[in-house]
Amino acid sequence: MTDASLHIAPAGAASDEAAFGDYVALLKPRLMSLCVFTAAVGLVAAPGSVHPVLGAIAVLFIALGAGASGALNMWVDHDIDGMMKRTAKRPIPAGRVTRDDALAVGLGLSGLSVVMLGLAANWAAAGLLAFTIFFYAVIYSMWLKRTTEWNTVIGGAAGALPPVIGWAVATGGVSWEAALLFGLLFAWQPTHFWALALFVKTDYHAAGIPMLTVTKGRNETRRQAMAWAVVTVAVSMAFALSPAGGPLTLAVATVLNAVWLQRAWIVWRCDDAASHEDGHAAEKALFKWSLVYVLVHFAVIGVEALLPMGGW
Repeated sequence: MTDASLHIAPAGAASDEAAFGDYVALLKPRLMSLCVFTAAVGLVAAPGSVHPVLGAIAVLFIALGAGASGALNMWVDHDIDGMMKRTAKRPIPAGRVTRDDALAVGLGLSGLSVVMLGLAANWAAAGLLAFTIFFYAVIYSMWLKRTTEWNTVIGGAAGALPPVIGWAVATGGVSWEAALLFGLLFAWQPTHFWALALFVKTDYHAAGIPMLTVTKGRNETRRQAMAWAVVTVAVSMAFALSPAGGPLTLAVATVLNAVWLQRAWIVWRCDDAASHEDGHAAEKALFKWSLVYVLVHFAVIGVEALLPMGGW
């Protein structure tokens, strides 16, 4: 038992009155923002057109679904969140929001977002949103995260589905270009999260989470991070060359991928014999670039789709 674990509050009581900001924090707004952004890009990149008002409404309900996933994840993770410095100040382990309230928010927003997306757009998109919430809250949070080192890889499917949902809003279904958008996010996530895990390893040890850094060690984590970086590049270039891509996407993706591989290579070439300062600096640089990589990558996909002469 660590000192951080003492922050865990009983399920039925909060030590302080919850503020509005605490309920916002339950929804994991940073994760929600990424889901909203990639879903909007999927909607814009899809063939055909959607009325801007309908598109905005659909993205709003996708955002609520993402927030519901975050609240349910915090409800599940209340115990391990209290054991890690990075998460100990979240609303539930800090005692500002009860587990019962978090569950009510998660379930309420889940139902609202799925039903309203189905009514506003179509039931294919709503079904994908429902599956995403279930996958993140149950398959990932309750099972994968606590039992297997594959949690990051398999669990990444939930985070990779928002652009597919956006695509389904626009088209009523999915296509292989939508599958490539899914593949880009799916392949990107292991390198992104393992770069983080490499410099917060003690947190995962303390909570007993079987991250790859814990089960196989840092060197194996570096090797697999490099391997998934290569897979990410392959999917990225495949999308850029697809009918949904274009010359602008290809040019920007080429630059992004070059830096992505270079930083992943530096991390791979580090080993446990190197100084912690050098290793952590490389890992943090890769983690920060991973955020730039995904944001710029999806931004240029959306921009090219909106250009009058964009695409091939």
